[in-house]
Amino acid sequence: MKFLDLLRTAIANTFRSKARTILTVIAIFIGSFTLTLTSGIGTGVNDYIDKTVAAFGNQNALYVQKVSEPSTPGSGQEDGPTEYDPERANVQTGFGSIAGLTDADIDKIRDIDGVESVDPMYMVTPTYLAAPDGKKFQLSLGSPAEAEGLQLEAGETPDRSTNEILLPASWVAPLGFDSNEDAVGKTVTIAMRNAAGETRAFDVRVSGISQASLAGASTSPIPSSELNRKLYEYQTSGSPREMPNTYFTATANLSDNAEVGPIKSQLADDDMLGVTVEDQLGMFRAVINGIVWILNSFAIIALLAAGFGIVNTLLMSVQERTREIGLMKAMGMSGGKVFGLFSLEAIFIGFLGSAIGAAVGVATGSILSGVLSNGLLSSLPGLSLFLFDPLKIVIIILAVMFIAFLAGTIPAMRAARQDPINALRYE
Repeated sequence: MKFLDLLRTAIANTFRSKARTILTVIAIFIGSFTLTLTSGIGTGVNDYIDKTVAAFGNQNALYVQKVSEPSTPGSGQEDGPTEYDPERANVQTGFGSIAGLTDADIDKIRDIDGVESVDPMYMVTPTYLAAPDGKKFQLSLGSPAEAEGLQLEAGETPDRSTNEILLPASWVAPLGFDSNEDAVGKTVTIAMRNAAGETRAFDVRVSGISQASLAGASTSPIPSSELNRKLYEYQTSGSPREMPNTYFTATANLSDNAEVGPIKSQLADDDMLGVTVEDQLGMFRAVINGIVWILNSFAIIALLAAGFGIVNTLLMSVQERTREIGLMKAMGMSGGKVFGLFSLEAIFIGFLGSAIGAAVGVATGSILSGVLSNGLLSSLPGLSLFLFDPLKIVIIILAVMFIAFLAGTIPAMRAARQDPINALRYE
């Protein structure tokens, strides 16, 4: 009997006991359906995180901050204040003051092997932002960004050498613009107060509109590097004494072949912390992958239960077809072909359940993704909660078929070992 004949016979035999076969297929369907959905969630969310990583900043850079000097054992400072260091600078934030970077720190970063350039970020606190119609809004600026992957609704990222700003999509309507496209190219005004209490207005061009993302690009307007510098210079002007430059963070742009680990170590030696974009968003990825694996474990339990269903279905089939097996072996069918016949039945049952489960999972996920994107997840444009990779779907189907094959080996071996004479006498 050739392989195609074995396959046709196996498919026909599968439907001899429709009720048992259907129940077993349903069990496999549940496992395959769940695996497909969880795979889609993992792919969709990780794809969104990848886009967010691109939007969050330059992936070939370290974002550096000053950290407080650690207290050393025996210094008596474990639970007390740290001694004053006139060389250290503080930056005022809405939550108090934090250690800031100085010009000396910037020079140290710039001198590290593998660092091509350093872009310091000035901490500025504008008084307000005025729309073209004169309406005023509270303003807190985000970090200047020249990330190529920044997700935009319209326009482009700010040119670092001009007075430009990137507005969040949620700011367009309140500022009086008709649409995202209408806002691009318009001028808004930023009011700054200096150390002498004098206020100056800066006219700023809107370069683009940003999408919402995990990077927080939607929460605050993002200025160009040049605008950020000009605002800081005016903010620190008017003081009766010279004020040293202090920076909230700095971006260390690395060469292509730079090793991040040694650079982080050198920064740590100077009480500075360097993190990459992946460091900042890696936690999101770890949490999502953990949730997906937990959901996958439930699907695997369902598949194990389905495996026992296959064993039961085929054992009963072997028992019911004992005389038939004896007749096949008496007519010259080898034990290997009998084993192959029952193995093919198990594989076919696995294929039915996995293929139907995967197809329904893809359809369900695609529908849910569209509904959620226009509903609960509408504040995160660009997120497809379910995103299906054809290769992963094929792997799921093949994996379930392999589990079905393993489940079918016990009854298949029992059938292959049947003695033809005893089998023919079986009542």
